[in-house]
Amino acid sequence: MSKKRPFELEDIYEELKKRGLLDVSVEITDTETYNKLQSEFFDKVKDIFTRPLPSEIQSNLKKIVKLASLKPGEIILDVGAGTGVLIPYFLPYKPKKIIACDLSAKMLANLKTKFPQVETYLMDVKDLPLPDNSINVAFLNAVWPNIGDKPAALKTLKKILKPHGRMIISHPEGKEFVDKLSQAMPFPLDPLPNKISLKRLLKKYGFILQIYIDEAKLYFVLAYSEDNN
Repeated sequence: MSKKRPFELEDIYEELKKRGLLDVSVEITDTETYNKLQSEFFDKVKDIFTRPLPSEIQSNLKKIVKLASLKPGEIILDVGAGTGVLIPYFLPYKPKKIIACDLSAKMLANLKTKFPQVETYLMDVKDLPLPDNSINVAFLNAVWPNIGDKPAALKTLKKILKPHGRMIISHPEGKEFVDKLSQAMPFPLDPLPNKISLKRLLKKYGFILQIYIDEAKLYFVLAYSEDNN
C-alpha cells in the first residue's frame, strides 16, 4: 500500500471545491450560527487534517512550541486543537496535563484515539468550564481567525490562566496564507492582527504582549496574563 504524500495546504481549495463545500448560503448573524457552521464543516473535512503535514509546517509547529518556553509539570490548554497536531510537540516537555477544546466532534474523537491521556471539551473556548487560575499556558494555534467572539474568548482565558500564565497566538503559515485561505472557506476568517492593534486588544482584557513575530511563513505571539493583585 502506497504512503500518503504530505498534504500541501495549497491543495485545500481544490479539495473543498471537489466536495462541494465552498458554496454556503447560511447567513451568519451570531456566534452560535458561526460555530455551528464551523463544526459541521470541520466534521466533513476531518480526513484532510489527518494527512501528513509538509516538513516546513512540522518545523514551524516545533518552533512555536519551543518559543512558548514550556516547563515540566505545566498544564497546557490547546484551543482549536483539531486532530492534535501540536500534542506530539508538547509531550517532550512532560506536561502535567494537556486539555484540548474544539468545535468539531470528529476531530476531537480522532485526537482522543491518538492521545487518550488528553482531556477534551467539545465547545467554544469562551464556554470552557475550567477552574480559575488553573492553566499555565494556552495555545491558540491556527485558530485565532476562526474565533467568533474574541472578547468573550479573551475574558475566559484571562480567568482560567494563572497569574503570569502565557497565551500563544500562532499560525505556522503566517498572515498571507490566512488571507488566501479566507477566500476558500465557506465562512469568514479574520486576518491575523498587526502588533499595534493586537497589543491594544490584549491590554484591554488583561494581557501584556511580550513577543510578536510576523514572518512570511510564521506568525507567533506570546502574551502574559497580568496579575490583578
